[in-house]
Amino acid sequence: MYHDHTDHSVDTIRRDSQILGHLPKLLVANRGEIAIRIFRTAHELSMRTVAIFSHEDRLSTHRYKADEAYQIGDPSKHTPVGAYLAQDEIIRIAKQRGVSMIHPGYGFLSENASFARKVEEAGIAFVGPTPDVIEKMGDKTKAREIAIECGVPVVPGTRGPISTIDQAKAFIEEHGFPIIIKAAMGGGGRGMRVVRDIESLEDSFNRAKSEALAAFGDGTVFLERFLDKPKHIEVQILADNEGNVIHLFERDCSVQRRHQKVVEVAPAINLKTSVRDAILNDAVKLAKHVNYRNAGTAEFLVDQQDRHYFIEINPRIQVEHTITEEITGIDIVAAQIQIAGGALLAHQSLLQNRIQIRGHAIQCRVTTEDPAQNFQPDTGKIEVYRSSGGNGVRLDGGAGYAGAVITPHYDSLLVKVTCWGKTYEIARRKILRALVEFRIRGVKTNIPFLQRLLTHDAFANGEVWTTFIDDTPDLFRLVGSKNRAQKVLKYLGDVVVNGSSIKGQIGEPSFKQPLYIPTIYSQDGSEPVDINNPPKHGWKYIIDEKGPEAFAKAVREYNGVLIMDTTWRDAHQSLLATRVRTIDFLNIAPQTAHALANAYSLEMWGGATFDVSMRFLYEDPWDRLTKLRKIVPNIPFQMLLRGANAVGYTSYPDNVIYDFCRKAKIYGVDIFRIFDSLNYIENMKLGIDAVKKAGGVVEAAICYTGDVSNPKEKKYDINYYLNFTEELVNEGIHVLGIKDMAGLLKPEAAEILIGSIRKKWPDLPIHVHTHDTAGTGVASMLAAAKAGADVVDLAIDSMSGITSQPSMGAVVSALEHSELGTGIRVENVHALNEYWEQGRKLYSCFESGVLSSDSSVYEHEMPGGQYTNLMFQATQLGLGKQWKEIKKAYSEANKLCGDIIKVTPSSKVVGDLAQFMVTNKWSYNDVIEKAKNTSFPVSVVEFFQGYLGQPCGGFPEPLRSDIIRDLPRIDGRPGVTLQPLDLEQLKKDLIAKYGRSIRDIDVSSAAIYPKVFAEYREQYEKFGDVSVIPTRYFLCKPDIGEEFCIDLEEGVTLIIKLLAIGPLDTTTGKREVFFELNGETRAVGIEDRSAAVEHVHRKKADPGNPGDVGAPMSGVVIEIRVHEGAEVKAGDPLCVLSAMKMETVVSAPVSGKIDHIEVKESDSLSAGDLLVKITK
Repeated sequence: MYHDHTDHSVDTIRRDSQILGHLPKLLVANRGEIAIRIFRTAHELSMRTVAIFSHEDRLSTHRYKADEAYQIGDPSKHTPVGAYLAQDEIIRIAKQRGVSMIHPGYGFLSENASFARKVEEAGIAFVGPTPDVIEKMGDKTKAREIAIECGVPVVPGTRGPISTIDQAKAFIEEHGFPIIIKAAMGGGGRGMRVVRDIESLEDSFNRAKSEALAAFGDGTVFLERFLDKPKHIEVQILADNEGNVIHLFERDCSVQRRHQKVVEVAPAINLKTSVRDAILNDAVKLAKHVNYRNAGTAEFLVDQQDRHYFIEINPRIQVEHTITEEITGIDIVAAQIQIAGGALLAHQSLLQNRIQIRGHAIQCRVTTEDPAQNFQPDTGKIEVYRSSGGNGVRLDGGAGYAGAVITPHYDSLLVKVTCWGKTYEIARRKILRALVEFRIRGVKTNIPFLQRLLTHDAFANGEVWTTFIDDTPDLFRLVGSKNRAQKVLKYLGDVVVNGSSIKGQIGEPSFKQPLYIPTIYSQDGSEPVDINNPPKHGWKYIIDEKGPEAFAKAVREYNGVLIMDTTWRDAHQSLLATRVRTIDFLNIAPQTAHALANAYSLEMWGGATFDVSMRFLYEDPWDRLTKLRKIVPNIPFQMLLRGANAVGYTSYPDNVIYDFCRKAKIYGVDIFRIFDSLNYIENMKLGIDAVKKAGGVVEAAICYTGDVSNPKEKKYDINYYLNFTEELVNEGIHVLGIKDMAGLLKPEAAEILIGSIRKKWPDLPIHVHTHDTAGTGVASMLAAAKAGADVVDLAIDSMSGITSQPSMGAVVSALEHSELGTGIRVENVHALNEYWEQGRKLYSCFESGVLSSDSSVYEHEMPGGQYTNLMFQATQLGLGKQWKEIKKAYSEANKLCGDIIKVTPSSKVVGDLAQFMVTNKWSYNDVIEKAKNTSFPVSVVEFFQGYLGQPCGGFPEPLRSDIIRDLPRIDGRPGVTLQPLDLEQLKKDLIAKYGRSIRDIDVSSAAIYPKVFAEYREQYEKFGDVSVIPTRYFLCKPDIGEEFCIDLEEGVTLIIKLLAIGPLDTTTGKREVFFELNGETRAVGIEDRSAAVEHVHRKKADPGNPGDVGAPMSGVVIEIRVHEGAEVKAGDPLCVLSAMKMETVVSAPVSGKIDHIEVKESDSLSAGDLLVKITK
């Protein structure tokens, strides 16, 4: 026949390369990976192929790997599994499509004799054993009887299937525990239960029967004596139609979980030659005895005395057939098909004496199971699928590809990874490498567990057994995949769809370009500094080499004034709500290390930065510390320590403070500025002692308030400060700090205060801190320097002024040619300022709106950082137009509290009370008159209880008693009564919750901020380390088509481009956001939070009804403490509201019964919204 040689179709190629003598058509009565595996071999044999698929599998890969594909089963009548068990429908399709062979694969109908018989009766070849053999060997009880007939040893078991508990108990009476219940039909570990005691027998028996019935359509079970720690060895056999039988050697399938194989090895390791030969011979003997045909697997157990026992023959191809193919070079599926077509083993050159083992092979099954959750199957959409490859790596895939939806209907297998090596060790290392190369995102996989298993010494040495996984809990110390790139894309996608979620952000940055990195010059200006070389000069070297005392002495002896740069902490706290991110410090850190090499310190940690990092920036404050420490080795790092409060807002057990200070010193803090928000010496003593024991420099700070230059000052006069200084000196401090947190230290007052202290303590280093709120900061710092201060606090020019610190450039320039020179080159200050000028614009969306100095600070005494934060909070609460009233209320609130020292957390008390007064339109007298029946903010109540310590002059009465009523009073240091926190137990709890990545420093974070830490970890699990994202993209979405880079670590860079935003999926409420990542398209599904937003009209409380409890201010319900029907007394707490960082407990105004609760937790409320109805 003439053939058109220009016709290069697949059909022509197959017709010209026929192997079986005609062009048969093969149908695979299966799905997924095994169907694809069979199609590939069939195509190599020039066969046409037919796939069947259920409705749920209509997008499965196997459907389009065949030449033809047809849906099987009616979704209204068949379950997803049931569709593949519809025997008559499968045969109907096969006959209609002219199918000449049906291959059952494994599972489903592969061991169903009835199906095999129906296939043959339809005139179609069944690729497998004869129906009679399937009945004999597929039924494990019959297979046992045959083995006994052949003289092959078997595990003691029931003579046949059993159906009642009484039969099981009779067997146990004879053979004892443990036993194993097995399904008579099927395999794959289903229908199996190990029973070790009588109590669990009935439940295990019923579950095994039920599972077998669901999986195989037959609930028959039998019992065997269970062997402890045996090896599971199986032999691959092939047999033709004339009784010729060969084996393809053995596989070790001992690594199992719930009787399902996890990792398989060929040939078996550490198996004695005599045992191997006996097993191989018995396998062939059994196959010949039953006149076996086609492929099958004889399975044995080998106990610890090297005795082997036959357990079953699986009359089908096995999942792990791949490793046998790799070590023998024989295509088992091809042999199956050809045998079914009538070929003898000899025709395929399959003769026993020609088959040899070459090398070693290992197979791992990659599944969508979560090993950390007891291998719970995971479902969802695969967002990223990048597989392995290379020399000696074989992949048999099924459902694994980007975009695939993993459903709960079928086996969780994604891909089988098989690796070959000349030796077992080479194969083991190769498969480890292959697994490491996989990138699967969107669903959890068992890859971390497989990696842990493959690196375990027992596996590496071939010393495993069937319960090895269950017996080795160490295998579950998993190191998960970082999944960094996909998590970063999820964050970026969230910003694209929903906008920035960073609290306090208003609009987008006014500057969106990369920040300019300046050049720093040598001290004499002669040449640029090579920032790649660490600076040789710096005060930190004295601390490291000689200790805190020598450092303090050197500071005092320095001829000039030293500076501390607050840009990295207090400056951005005061101006930008503490929102500057680690990445923007890291970018300028090398230049800062050289430009400010003579600086006393860089303030860069502690205070509000600790919780804001986690709470609002989703960063780890400890990571900031360690990363910056690495780049700046020469300048001491300084932190703000709130005495007994550490970096928190409340009191903690003493051991928490000691532990925190120890870790802070280890990780990079050198100087600890210790203060107490009430100048309460007992609180400070704890911090001082903790820092001393940690080996840090103790800089104890007096919080300054009042005006020592005013002769009328009665409470906070010069004697107050001298007396307090003496108390601190007696504690053995290294440096005295003057913390002027509100900028109240006028130039004249600075001369008086510093001069008086210097006169009395000539050897004591003095470090002065102020804010420039009134505009006199530079003058005050110059006055302090001339009066004898050793160190003054300044900020880079563009980050200075207003509520921040005075200008560094101004002070450095003013002292440049005097005997008080700072040793800082002013031109280098200007260079750093170029960076921060742009940086401030990058963070413009956090600007407070304070545009000028405000000398009224001398009246209201509001700390600089709080001034900007309070203005912002007032705006958020709708009180922006009442800023003047808030400042007045702040002054009155301070008097109500007893004219206290005001700095975090005491300043928060005054601020919360001031906002409360303005919201309720209350005056000073209103608070006094209504205190007995009012629910005050939590911070106010706790202050009056004594949780912050004791204020100078004590608490004002009767206001204290009116506010706290019957609540406990604390007279003394609050932490004294607190029991030590069990940090070891806390670490165990955190590991149980978050895994073994938990570090000791995480324990400190959780101890001080348990809720904030939990929220941070939740964000971290969702988005990963977002600190690496450039701020421009962290705060606002990129333009479509815009390309940008993210450095995950040194030498690992992501190149990202936003491609498109998909439409809203109304069923899920999500949008797909498409990116190009390193040249590959990736999609992430992002919930569109605006799609579900509905405007809620809430009921208002009736002011005339005392039982209507309304919200005292706008906020969010964070806790409800009562339930409907509960009896309450006047004053009982009902719920807790949070507005910004202020929490308020709302109490019952009257006694009665809770008739109705109008709100639920997380509801957002406006002032006056109805919370609860109380009826009498």
